[in-house]
Amino acid sequence: MDESDIKIDKEGIWYYRGAHMFRKDILCVFFEHLKQDDCGRYFVELNREICYLDVEDTAFVVTAVYRNQTPCGAEELEILLNDDQKEKLAADTLAVGKDNVLYCRVKNNRFPARFTRKSYYQLAEFIETDGADNKFCVVLNNRKYPIAHASLNP
Repeated sequence: MDESDIKIDKEGIWYYRGAHMFRKDILCVFFEHLKQDDCGRYFVELNREICYLDVEDTAFVVTAVYRNQTPCGAEELEILLNDDQKEKLAADTLAVGKDNVLYCRVKNNRFPARFTRKSYYQLAEFIETDGADNKFCVVLNNRKYPIAHASLNP
């Protein structure tokens, strides 16, 4: 496969032929039309044209974690992604990957997202060891969500 003109580094920064892509309006269109094939390769499909991307790790990156309270008083965690969208953290999808990097699934479970160091430390407030087996989990509303050791690619 040919090398792509568009690259996304592990911090979620987009580049076109080495130049930083910073225009939010253009990135918004790309994020809106972003897909992954069965092999986990990312591509943008726009007007029936497909452009594969060179992605260092994941296209989506968790840049911040916020604690919220629902109207019924339950705690939930909301994440901010590098596409400037917020969504509820799917705590049951948390997993540790290569080099102990933390990931979760986003966009209705369609994509993996990598936590930045900052967002990991924000989430760490909710991480505990789970009893005798010494595995880690996130605790929310007295419920434990184990952090798996698995790949999040399709």
